[in-house]
Amino acid sequence: MALALSQPRRLSVFGWLRVAVRLSAMLLLLLACLPAYYIVGLLSRHNPVPRLFLAGIGWIAGMRLRSQGEKAHRGAFLLANHVSWLDIPALAATTGSAFIAHDGLASMPLLKWLCQMNDTVFVARHDRKSVTRQVEDVRTAIRDTGALTIFPEGTTSDGTGLLPFKSSLLSALEPLPPGIAVQPVLLDFGPEAADIAWVGEEHGLDNFLRLLARRRPIALTVHFLPVLHGAELANRKTMAQAAREAILRRLVASSRT
Repeated sequence: MALALSQPRRLSVFGWLRVAVRLSAMLLLLLACLPAYYIVGLLSRHNPVPRLFLAGIGWIAGMRLRSQGEKAHRGAFLLANHVSWLDIPALAATTGSAFIAHDGLASMPLLKWLCQMNDTVFVARHDRKSVTRQVEDVRTAIRDTGALTIFPEGTTSDGTGLLPFKSSLLSALEPLPPGIAVQPVLLDFGPEAADIAWVGEEHGLDNFLRLLARRRPIALTVHFLPVLHGAELANRKTMAQAAREAILRRLVASSRT
Protein backbone atom coordinates (compact mmCIF):
# COMPACT_ATOMS: atom_id res chain seq x y z
CA MET A 1 0.00 0.00 0.00
CA ALA A 2 1.44 3.35 -0.99
CA LEU A 3 1.09 6.17 1.49
CA ALA A 4 0.54 9.66 0.12
CA LEU A 5 3.11 12.27 1.00
CA SER A 6 1.39 15.12 2.80
CA GLN A 7 2.39 18.73 2.48
CA PRO A 8 1.73 21.32 5.21
CA ARG A 9 -1.62 23.04 4.74
CA ARG A 10 -2.27 26.68 5.40
CA LEU A 11 -4.92 27.25 8.08
CA SER A 12 -7.59 29.88 7.68
CA VAL A 13 -8.18 32.65 10.21
CA PHE A 14 -11.16 30.74 11.56
CA GLY A 15 -9.05 27.59 11.66
CA TRP A 16 -6.46 29.31 13.84
CA LEU A 17 -9.29 30.58 16.06
CA ARG A 18 -10.55 27.03 16.57
CA VAL A 19 -7.00 25.92 17.35
CA ALA A 20 -6.63 28.67 19.99
CA VAL A 21 -9.96 27.85 21.63
CA ARG A 22 -9.27 24.12 21.73
CA LEU A 23 -5.72 24.48 23.02
CA SER A 24 -6.97 26.78 25.78
CA ALA A 25 -9.63 24.24 26.73
CA MET A 26 -7.03 21.46 26.80
CA LEU A 27 -4.77 23.49 29.06
CA LEU A 28 -7.65 24.22 31.44
CA LEU A 29 -8.51 20.52 31.49
CA LEU A 30 -4.90 19.64 32.34
CA LEU A 31 -4.81 22.19 35.17
CA ALA A 32 -8.07 20.76 36.55
CA CYS A 33 -6.90 17.15 36.30
CA LEU A 34 -3.46 17.54 37.89
CA PRO A 35 -4.66 18.07 41.49
CA ALA A 36 -7.21 15.30 41.06
CA TYR A 37 -4.50 12.94 39.80
CA TYR A 38 -2.28 13.42 42.84
CA ILE A 39 -5.18 13.28 45.32
CA VAL A 40 -6.62 10.08 43.83
CA GLY A 41 -3.10 8.64 43.69
CA LEU A 42 -2.89 8.86 47.47
CA LEU A 43 -6.09 6.90 47.87
CA SER A 44 -5.98 4.30 45.11
CA ARG A 45 -3.39 2.34 43.15
CA HIS A 46 -5.62 2.40 40.08
CA ASN A 47 -5.81 6.06 39.07
CA PRO A 48 -8.50 6.74 36.41
CA VAL A 49 -7.74 10.47 36.05
CA PRO A 50 -5.23 10.15 33.16
CA ARG A 51 -7.71 8.16 31.09
CA LEU A 52 -10.46 10.68 31.84
CA PHE A 53 -8.07 13.46 30.81
CA LEU A 54 -7.32 11.72 27.51
CA ALA A 55 -11.03 11.20 26.86
CA GLY A 56 -11.58 14.92 27.43
CA ILE A 57 -8.74 15.78 25.04
CA GLY A 58 -10.41 13.74 22.32
CA TRP A 59 -13.78 15.40 22.89
CA ILE A 60 -12.25 18.89 22.83
CA ALA A 61 -10.49 18.01 19.56
CA GLY A 62 -13.89 17.31 18.03
CA MET A 63 -13.78 13.52 18.14
CA ARG A 64 -17.17 11.86 18.39
CA LEU A 65 -17.02 8.21 19.38
CA ARG A 66 -19.19 5.18 19.03
CA SER A 67 -18.28 1.59 19.69
CA GLN A 68 -19.36 -1.76 18.31
CA GLY A 69 -18.77 -5.24 19.65
CA GLU A 70 -18.10 -6.50 23.15
CA LYS A 71 -15.07 -5.30 25.09
CA ALA A 72 -12.95 -7.97 26.74
CA HIS A 73 -13.11 -8.40 30.49
CA ARG A 74 -10.53 -6.88 32.80
CA GLY A 75 -7.07 -8.13 31.88
CA ALA A 76 -7.20 -7.30 28.16
CA PHE A 77 -4.28 -6.89 25.79
CA LEU A 78 -5.61 -4.87 22.85
CA LEU A 79 -4.04 -4.99 19.37
CA ALA A 80 -5.21 -1.99 17.35
CA ASN A 81 -4.48 -0.40 14.00
CA HIS A 82 -2.84 3.03 14.20
CA VAL A 83 -4.04 6.05 12.21
CA SER A 84 -3.71 9.19 14.31
CA TRP A 85 -2.77 10.61 17.70
CA LEU A 86 -6.52 10.56 18.31
CA ASP A 87 -6.33 6.77 18.59
CA ILE A 88 -4.97 7.14 22.12
CA PRO A 89 -7.77 9.37 23.49
CA ALA A 90 -10.29 7.11 21.75
CA LEU A 91 -9.06 3.92 23.38
CA ALA A 92 -8.59 5.61 26.74
CA ALA A 93 -12.20 6.80 26.59
CA THR A 94 -13.70 3.45 25.54
CA THR A 95 -11.51 1.03 27.50
CA GLY A 96 -9.55 2.94 30.15
CA SER A 97 -6.44 1.43 28.57
CA ALA A 98 -2.81 2.25 29.19
CA PHE A 99 -0.38 1.99 26.27
CA ILE A 100 2.92 0.59 25.07
CA ALA A 101 5.21 3.15 23.42
CA HIS A 102 8.70 3.07 21.98
CA ASP A 103 11.39 4.47 24.21
CA GLY A 104 12.08 7.38 21.83
CA LEU A 105 9.14 9.19 23.41
CA ALA A 106 10.89 9.00 26.77
CA SER A 107 13.56 11.38 25.46
CA MET A 108 11.02 14.24 25.48
CA PRO A 109 10.57 15.24 29.15
CA LEU A 110 7.05 16.70 28.95
CA LEU A 111 5.72 13.84 26.86
CA LYS A 112 7.44 11.28 29.09
CA TRP A 113 5.88 12.88 32.18
CA LEU A 114 2.37 12.73 30.68
CA CYS A 115 2.89 9.17 29.44
CA GLN A 116 4.11 7.97 32.82
CA MET A 117 0.98 9.34 34.47
CA ASN A 118 -1.02 7.06 32.19
CA ASP A 119 1.08 3.99 33.15
CA THR A 120 2.72 3.88 29.71
CA VAL A 121 5.18 1.04 29.23
CA PHE A 122 8.26 2.13 27.26
CA VAL A 123 9.92 -0.57 25.18
CA ALA A 124 13.36 -0.49 23.58
CA ARG A 125 12.92 -2.27 20.26
CA HIS A 126 16.61 -2.90 19.69
CA ASP A 127 17.79 -3.61 23.24
CA ARG A 128 17.65 -7.36 23.69
CA LYS A 129 19.16 -7.11 27.16
CA SER A 130 16.06 -5.39 28.50
CA VAL A 131 13.50 -7.85 27.11
CA THR A 132 12.94 -9.59 30.45
CA ARG A 133 12.33 -6.30 32.25
CA GLN A 134 9.99 -5.09 29.51
CA VAL A 135 7.98 -8.30 29.65
CA GLU A 136 7.47 -7.85 33.39
CA ASP A 137 6.56 -4.17 32.91
CA VAL A 138 3.88 -5.12 30.38
CA ARG A 139 2.37 -7.79 32.61
CA THR A 140 2.37 -5.44 35.62
CA ALA A 141 0.63 -2.73 33.59
CA ILE A 142 -2.11 -5.13 32.53
CA ARG A 143 -2.69 -6.16 36.14
CA ASP A 144 -2.72 -2.56 37.40
CA THR A 145 -4.82 -0.86 34.69
CA GLY A 146 -7.00 -3.71 33.45
CA ALA A 147 -6.20 -3.05 29.77
CA LEU A 148 -3.07 -2.35 27.77
CA THR A 149 -2.93 -1.37 24.10
CA ILE A 150 -0.22 -1.85 21.52
CA PHE A 151 -0.17 -0.74 17.88
CA PRO A 152 1.50 -3.71 16.13
CA GLU A 153 2.04 -1.80 12.87
CA GLY A 154 4.71 0.13 14.74
CA THR A 155 3.68 3.39 13.03
CA THR A 156 0.61 5.09 11.60
CA SER A 157 -1.04 4.05 8.33
CA ASP A 158 -3.51 5.98 6.19
CA GLY A 159 -6.57 4.29 7.70
CA THR A 160 -7.65 2.59 4.45
CA GLY A 161 -5.48 -0.49 4.90
CA LEU A 162 -3.01 -2.13 7.26
CA LEU A 163 0.75 -2.28 7.39
CA PRO A 164 2.40 -5.59 8.40
CA PHE A 165 2.14 -6.39 12.11
CA LYS A 166 5.47 -6.70 13.92
CA SER A 167 5.21 -9.83 16.02
CA SER A 168 8.36 -8.88 17.94
CA LEU A 169 6.27 -6.26 19.74
CA LEU A 170 4.23 -9.09 21.27
CA SER A 171 7.15 -10.75 23.03
CA ALA A 172 5.59 -9.96 26.42
CA LEU A 173 2.73 -12.31 25.57
CA GLU A 174 4.91 -15.34 24.93
CA PRO A 175 3.97 -17.43 26.77
CA LEU A 176 0.55 -15.90 27.33
CA PRO A 177 0.03 -15.04 31.02
CA PRO A 178 -3.04 -16.68 32.60
CA GLY A 179 -6.19 -14.57 32.68
CA ILE A 180 -5.18 -12.30 29.77
CA ALA A 181 -7.57 -11.83 26.83
CA VAL A 182 -5.96 -10.80 23.54
CA GLN A 183 -8.45 -8.73 21.54
CA PRO A 184 -8.10 -7.13 18.09
CA VAL A 185 -9.56 -3.62 17.77
CA LEU A 186 -10.32 -1.66 14.60
CA LEU A 187 -10.23 2.13 14.76
CA ASP A 188 -12.42 3.18 11.85
CA PHE A 189 -12.46 6.84 10.79
CA GLY A 190 -14.72 6.03 7.84
CA PRO A 191 -14.42 7.87 4.51
CA GLU A 192 -12.33 10.64 6.09
CA ALA A 193 -9.62 8.29 7.36
CA ALA A 194 -6.99 9.34 4.82
CA ASP A 195 -7.53 13.00 5.69
CA ILE A 196 -7.29 12.36 9.44
CA ALA A 197 -4.24 10.10 9.21
CA TRP A 198 -0.74 11.23 10.11
CA VAL A 199 1.37 9.75 7.33
CA GLY A 200 3.92 10.72 4.73
CA GLU A 201 6.08 13.77 5.31
CA GLU A 202 3.56 15.69 7.39
CA HIS A 203 5.11 16.87 10.64
CA GLY A 204 3.38 15.70 13.81
CA LEU A 205 2.70 19.27 14.92
CA ASP A 206 1.19 20.12 11.52
CA ASN A 207 -1.18 17.16 11.81
CA PHE A 208 -2.11 18.10 15.38
CA LEU A 209 -2.91 21.70 14.44
CA ARG A 210 -4.74 20.68 11.27
CA LEU A 211 -7.12 18.42 13.18
CA LEU A 212 -7.74 21.05 15.86
CA ALA A 213 -8.58 23.55 13.09
CA ARG A 214 -11.33 21.36 11.63
CA ARG A 215 -14.87 22.68 11.69
CA ARG A 216 -16.55 19.30 11.25
CA PRO A 217 -16.51 16.71 14.03
CA ILE A 218 -14.24 13.68 13.63
CA ALA A 219 -16.34 10.52 13.62
CA LEU A 220 -14.61 7.41 14.90
CA THR A 221 -16.06 3.95 15.39
CA VAL A 222 -14.14 1.60 17.68
CA HIS A 223 -14.82 -2.00 16.67
CA PHE A 224 -14.11 -4.55 19.41
CA LEU A 225 -13.53 -7.82 17.57
CA PRO A 226 -13.76 -11.33 19.04
CA VAL A 227 -10.90 -12.23 21.37
CA LEU A 228 -8.30 -14.60 19.99
CA HIS A 229 -8.58 -18.22 21.03
CA GLY A 230 -7.17 -21.70 20.52
CA ALA A 231 -4.36 -22.03 17.99
CA GLU A 232 -4.39 -18.25 17.41
CA LEU A 233 -2.74 -17.88 20.81
CA ALA A 234 0.05 -20.38 20.19
CA ASN A 235 2.78 -17.76 19.97
CA ARG A 236 3.41 -14.11 19.15
CA LYS A 237 3.48 -14.75 15.38
CA THR A 238 0.12 -16.52 15.33
CA MET A 239 -1.36 -13.77 17.52
CA ALA A 240 -0.07 -11.02 15.24
CA GLN A 241 -1.32 -12.80 12.11
CA ALA A 242 -4.76 -13.63 13.53
CA ALA A 243 -5.28 -10.09 14.86
CA ARG A 244 -4.24 -8.48 11.57
CA GLU A 245 -6.54 -10.74 9.55
CA ALA A 246 -9.49 -10.00 11.85
CA ILE A 247 -8.92 -6.22 11.72
CA LEU A 248 -8.45 -6.27 7.94
CA ARG A 249 -11.66 -8.25 7.41
CA ARG A 250 -13.67 -5.78 9.46
CA LEU A 251 -11.99 -2.79 7.76
CA VAL A 252 -12.90 -4.15 4.31
CA ALA A 253 -16.46 -4.90 5.43
CA SER A 254 -16.86 -1.42 6.89
CA SER A 255 -15.61 0.25 3.71
CA ARG A 256 -18.35 -1.51 1.74
CA THR A 257 -21.22 -0.26 3.90
